[in-house]
Amino acid sequence: MCLNLFIDTFVYSKGVLHILCSFMLVRTFASAVEGVDARCITVEVNSGGFVAEGKPWYNVVGLPDSAIREGSYRVEAAVVNSGFQNKRMKIVINLAPADVRKEGAAYDLPVALGYLNATDQIAVKDLSEYMIMGELSLSGELRPIKGALPIAIQARAKGYKGFILPLENAREAAIVSDLSVYGVKSLREAIDFLTGEIKLEPVEVNTREEFFKDRTCFDVDFSDVRGQENIKRAMTIAAAGGHNVILIGPPGAGKTMLARRLPTILPPLDLREALETTKIHSVAGILPASTALITTRPFRAPHHTISDVALVGGGSYPSPGEISLSHNGVLFLDELPEFKRSALEVMRQPMEERRIIISRAKITVDFPASFMLIASMNPCPCGYFNHPTRDCTCPPGTVKRYLSKISGPLLDRIDLQVEVTPVPLEKLAGREPDSETSEVIAKRVVTARKVQALRYADQTGIYCNAQMPSRLVREWCVIDAESSQLLKNAMEKLQLSARAYDRILKVSRTIADLENCEHINSQHLAEAINFRGLDRASWGEQG
Repeated sequence: MCLNLFIDTFVYSKGVLHILCSFMLVRTFASAVEGVDARCITVEVNSGGFVAEGKPWYNVVGLPDSAIREGSYRVEAAVVNSGFQNKRMKIVINLAPADVRKEGAAYDLPVALGYLNATDQIAVKDLSEYMIMGELSLSGELRPIKGALPIAIQARAKGYKGFILPLENAREAAIVSDLSVYGVKSLREAIDFLTGEIKLEPVEVNTREEFFKDRTCFDVDFSDVRGQENIKRAMTIAAAGGHNVILIGPPGAGKTMLARRLPTILPPLDLREALETTKIHSVAGILPASTALITTRPFRAPHHTISDVALVGGGSYPSPGEISLSHNGVLFLDELPEFKRSALEVMRQPMEERRIIISRAKITVDFPASFMLIASMNPCPCGYFNHPTRDCTCPPGTVKRYLSKISGPLLDRIDLQVEVTPVPLEKLAGREPDSETSEVIAKRVVTARKVQALRYADQTGIYCNAQMPSRLVREWCVIDAESSQLLKNAMEKLQLSARAYDRILKVSRTIADLENCEHINSQHLAEAINFRGLDRASWGEQG
């Protein structure tokens, strides 16, 4: 027994001597997503030295999070279940640059390939010519990752030969032209492709065909709405100028129904907007597997219990919130006074600047947030203030207090304040001429937006009237003496706040654009003034 033990030790020791002399450094390349962009990460795998049973053998440096550190267990099991050996050599993995924080399990695949190459189990000479990302399951199969589109954009910019990633993400990444994208199902398939045992064809997506597919397909339509012609008019103005809207009215008046139909009359996304929107949803990990490109404007409707971070974005590793997920689309906040005041107040700056900057100790990310806000609310806690047939049961002063849950600065950023009244029963039950479809309304909206596109052609980042800064309001919203007097009288008699002045002019400009008028006249101004109901000092006074 002692002899056998000695021989075993001797043979084992020879093995140790051999391993100690065999050091190998292998580099693979992955990517880290920061905001909605990506940056290249070098995965350096260094092998060498014997590690006794029970001792740590897998060390990751370079600011990894817990998901990356736990990757040793996934990599170990995936390697063995893919038909390779788990050689207990000392493995050091460096994720460079070392001062950039890395998160997520998407580094499993480049680490596993680097490990197998460094331990002489596979021989891939051009491993460093590919961008590689993928999360491993214990069986060696690949799970989808977040941020495939911005990573693919970065891979093309850096001139990589190709991008290897999970098959579920391949169509998303293949939107990027001039980059070979290879979707693989498992670690074994990735190895066989890299070693030349199998040949994979790059995934191809016809970007133009994908872009024009289902651009105007919606499950809802404005023709479904009975009555409410004045509200439809307000929604048309909002869509034409990109204005924020608040709908205030009793339960059952149709506020939510109208809000959900707003995307159907907005101009279709252009390719630039579609790519921007898809990148954000890719980073958030909510892009459907069958979707290569988002072609319809997003509509996000978070519940009023949402936290500040979930609404505006953030976290230890900042990720986009609801206001960024609604970029180039609509953010619908139902029952606005029920949202936490702190959550609403943090929206103020993004609504003005059309982006949200999130700063942490070692990172600052910039998420786009150009969205249309449409909010709805009851006029009072019982919901029946100003109802044509039901009495409000709220005590005196309650309506004012209820409205005060929404701060003045936030209300200031909402251009159209629209009172919604219930549709009479006879109109709901009776027959009426067919109302306009969303397609018909959208044509008017698109025509008005084309006028604005020409107007702001030399202005960076301004595409519609709602985005006009004060200097452009003075330039493009000039009114004649009659209109000026009308606005002055309205400000005084209706006791409108000073903050309503620019908003009224912007909305007037949009109404004029809808009617293809070069100049704002008094009729345009009067209609815009009518949409500032909540600014009136008398609103909410109970008899």
